[in-house]
Amino acid sequence: MCTPCCFSQLACCCGSAACSCCCKCCPNIKQSTGTRFMYALYFMLVTVICVIMMSPTVEDAMKDHIPFYSELCEKLNAGENCQTLVGYSAVYKMSFGMACFFLFFAIFTIRVNDSTGCRAAVHNGFWLIKFIVLVLCCTGAFFIPQQETFLEVWRYVGAGGGFIFLLIQLVLLVEFAHRWNTNWSSGVKYNRFWYAALAFVTLLLFTAAVGAVVFLWLFYTHPEACLLNKIFLGINGSLCLIVSLLAISPCIQKLQPTSGLLQPGVISVYVMYLTFSAFSSKPKEIMEIDGKNQTVCVFGFSGSESDRKIVTVLGTIILFACVLYSCLTSTTKRSSAALRVYRNSEPESGRARCCFCLGDDTDEFDEEKTGSGQNVMYDEREGTVYSYAYFHFVFFLGSLYVMMTATNWFHYDGHKIEKLLDDSWSVFWIKMASSWVCLFLYMLTLIAPMLCPKRFEA
Repeated sequence: MCTPCCFSQLACCCGSAACSCCCKCCPNIKQSTGTRFMYALYFMLVTVICVIMMSPTVEDAMKDHIPFYSELCEKLNAGENCQTLVGYSAVYKMSFGMACFFLFFAIFTIRVNDSTGCRAAVHNGFWLIKFIVLVLCCTGAFFIPQQETFLEVWRYVGAGGGFIFLLIQLVLLVEFAHRWNTNWSSGVKYNRFWYAALAFVTLLLFTAAVGAVVFLWLFYTHPEACLLNKIFLGINGSLCLIVSLLAISPCIQKLQPTSGLLQPGVISVYVMYLTFSAFSSKPKEIMEIDGKNQTVCVFGFSGSESDRKIVTVLGTIILFACVLYSCLTSTTKRSSAALRVYRNSEPESGRARCCFCLGDDTDEFDEEKTGSGQNVMYDEREGTVYSYAYFHFVFFLGSLYVMMTATNWFHYDGHKIEKLLDDSWSVFWIKMASSWVCLFLYMLTLIAPMLCPKRFEA
């Protein structure tokens, strides 16, 4: 059983065959899904390396556990204690290599509509060769001449691409909220269970949003300080209430009968998360209380550094999960329609599903029996199911966004990955602006059908 699997993996790495797991018990996988997850794996691999490069904890551990560390760094011409392989400059170079990799494939796969062509074969296979190319791109970035000029220019390119990716991410969040509500609402007429599920999840979301407002008011405001926190918490809380009332208003219900409270619930929770992240990132305020200087408007972590690390790790996981979700879902037909701001011509399937974002698994495709491993369903026999070029371009933008986030945007000097969410005005304003853009985009999806009815006709 092992030999056929080895041959299939060899064909996947060095040929155009689709990749699959060797475990027979794994569920069937579509060729298009497997391809996207392989690129996502490359993306996450480079991202993890960038995180390691920004961590002085890992650097100290390498010094302590790698024999002859200083001598090895000198032989590699990496500077004293491998200074050129750590810090923000190293992350910029790694991200440059990854961005070039995805930008090349974005150009290479332009106007590919047939999965049987040679360019489509390169896109869907030859994973070992592409991995070597990615390694060469990232390695070659460390030999770019005139490093200071390169880093300065690349910083502004990264900022521009990062802001564009952030906008795409917010659009996809709004689209996700609408799709969730539409899919579950479609199942109400067949099974009342979906009505109960809608009501329960909506109540849960608004409970979390209201609880977040109370939490932020108690721990991130002070009667005599933190004026910005009070103003922005009041603004965001009020805007969440306004969009919730607007979603169920008669004028909106007339044009969008499926509009309900689930969508504003999702948006409100995410806005509160962004608000919390912004408040946590803001430089700490110190004021004199009872003759002592004390830090105010911060959540008490019981004096434990491990608790603070837990919050940082959770925030980092949520951040990169959002990045990965945006990269993988932005190229679907429904998401592409949302990004072009018109109503998708394909109606939502009447089959409600808990995991609706994974797509419908009832479609019939040609299936390859691998014999000893996971079966692959070839869903692109009649043409591509997503835009290859746009898929790679979104990953290109995602590379820039990860680069800027890991290096703390414009406050990169002396930054550590352990302080990803701490003491940065850049991150504070980006998070606050993101929350307002998210609310504006959702409000736009509510009123746009009234302003441009022909463009949104089903």
